This record gives sequence, C-alpha cells and structure tokens, in this order.
Amino acid sequence: MWRTMPWRALAAAGVLGLLTASVPAVAGAEPDPWQTLLLLRGVALIGALGLGFLLDDPARHLTAPVPARRLLRQALRVGLVAPLAALWWTAALLLAPSASRPPAGDITLEAVVVGVLALAGAALAVRLTDEARPGPFVAAFLLLTAVLVPLLAPEDWALFVQPDDPRWSTAHDRWAVLAVVVAAAGVLCGPEPVGRGRRRAAKARRAGGPP
Repeated sequence: MWRTMPWRALAAAGVLGLLTASVPAVAGAEPDPWQTLLLLRGVALIGALGLGFLLDDPARHLTAPVPARRLLRQALRVGLVAPLAALWWTAALLLAPSASRPPAGDITLEAVVVGVLALAGAALAVRLTDEARPGPFVAAFLLLTAVLVPLLAPEDWALFVQPDDPRWSTAHDRWAVLAVVVAAAGVLCGPEPVGRGRRRAAKARRAGGPP
C-alpha cells in the first residue's frame, strides 16, 4: 500500500501549500485578518487538491479481486496520510502571521471539510467509473466547487465569512454539519459494487491476475 501511494502529487501539494503560507513572512509583510484568512483557505484548497489524488491506483484492476475489501484499502490510505496531513496543516498555521491569524479551530474545521470533500469525490469517482487515476477529475471538481459555492450559496447560508462577522459562529456550525455529511457520503461510496467487482475478478482471472 505504501509503495502504491501517489506520493509525488501529495508532496507537490504539500510543498506548494507551505510555500504559499510562508509568503507573508518571506515578504516581510503584515497582512490584515481578511488576507490571512484567504491565504489559509487557499492553503487548505491546495492540500485538498493533493488529497484528491490519494485513491489513484495504477494497479486498481488487479487489486479489486483481493480479499481485502476496497473500503478497507481506502481507509488504510487515509490512515497513512492523516498524521502527515495534520503535521502539514499545523506547520501552515504556524507559518501564517500570528497577529492576523483567524481562530485556529474554526479554520482547521474548514480545512478538514475541504479535505474530506476531496476524498469523498475521489471515492465517488472510483465507485462510478473504472478510471485508475481519477485525481485530475477530482481536482477539477474541487476547483469548480471553490468557485461556484461562494457565488451560488444563499446569503443566509454563507460559509465563507470573516472572523469579525456576526455569522462566523453559525457558519462554522454549518461547516461541522458538512463535515459529517461529506464523510458519510465518502464512506458510502467506498464499497465495491457487487456486479462490477465480479466482472473485474473475471477479467483478472482471464488476464492471469490474482484469482
């Protein structure tokens, strides 16, 4: 499992995210709270774009018939990356200017939701298609979502608000609900459809793969 992980995509997103978080410190600038919030939201999106490639598996059609179920294999991938992602996000928070940094817990909740959305999108792509590398499609979906949600979300359901906005606390209650809903959707997308799994097993046997 460790050898088949898309480490290049994850590392590229991680490095780019940390470089983005360190821009104010390198430039010697002191951004205002709104700019720092946008910066950290951008870093979270970059990290999520990397996570969108997590379920890419060139050997997918050979591993489908193995005894370990697909949901377990996906959970193992998430488990391997989760500690590294937590350390990476902590480093990004520390690199952001402390004077204008938004509440760490709330902005971390936003980052978790975006990351879970990336994983759920990847799980959905794996479930609905035979694509071994759905990462590029998931990345496009995330970018499109990041553009459309702020534009189309009703004013009463605003998610991307500023810390000094009275709706900040209510918005993050909605973020918490989104985290649960998206995580549940990702888990539901994990199991291999029975008919498709049998067809892949038959193809693997004909190709000389694992029985």
